[in-house]
Amino acid sequence: MAFRPCIDLRGGRVVQIVGGTLSDDGQGVVTNFESERAPAEFAEMYRRDGLRGGHVIKLGPGNEDAALEALRAYPGGLQLGGGVTPDNAASYLDAGASHVIVTSYLFPEDELSWERLAAMRGAVGKERLVLDLSCRRREDGAYHIAVDRWTRVLPVVLSGELFQRLAEYCAEFLIHAADVEGQCRGIDQELVKLLGKWAPLPTTYAGGAKDLTDIAFVDQLSGGRVDLTIGSALDIFGGSLIQYEYAAALGRR
Repeated sequence: MAFRPCIDLRGGRVVQIVGGTLSDDGQGVVTNFESERAPAEFAEMYRRDGLRGGHVIKLGPGNEDAALEALRAYPGGLQLGGGVTPDNAASYLDAGASHVIVTSYLFPEDELSWERLAAMRGAVGKERLVLDLSCRRREDGAYHIAVDRWTRVLPVVLSGELFQRLAEYCAEFLIHAADVEGQCRGIDQELVKLLGKWAPLPTTYAGGAKDLTDIAFVDQLSGGRVDLTIGSALDIFGGSLIQYEYAAALGRR
């Protein structure tokens, strides 16, 4: 297991939010942290500390310039997600992204569009595509994929079979546990355990990490097969529960 850093962008600024509170009109969003530092400063810090495979996520409009600045500050070290389509994906790779992350584009309605998935693979190649399968748990006990900034929950359910089929199209998976994202109340242990069992490719989990015990839990529950992103709990994002220096050392290891 390794630590993967993040740069979440809203309105061009680095933020940490509570998952699922975003909306098109911006009403009701719960923000844990908003930084005065430029996104590129975070990217430069990750580059200096040798952390690779982190992600820059554009949470809605108004983030294009900030995202490009971050990518250019750390060429080849960060992935880019948020509004990615076959038409614009190559431009982000040219700007310095190691991979592009795609989710909502693949679900124009309630089901996965295999045609769109094939188009994304054709645009950037399997080796530079990350599929975001962020999810929410529903009354049936299953984890359903959530798109459009985690506000639209689909009937599509995560399963080992789905991961196996999707592995033909991408290089990695990224999963935010939207129900606990940004709350610093602990990881979704059941989801991490399932990801360790199901995912046939490198997989990063994000959501709820609160302290060092959660880092150990991810490693233990996934059998070391799932990487971890930590957001609101980190001191660099206004948290007091996990020191960035410790996480960075874990990432380098």
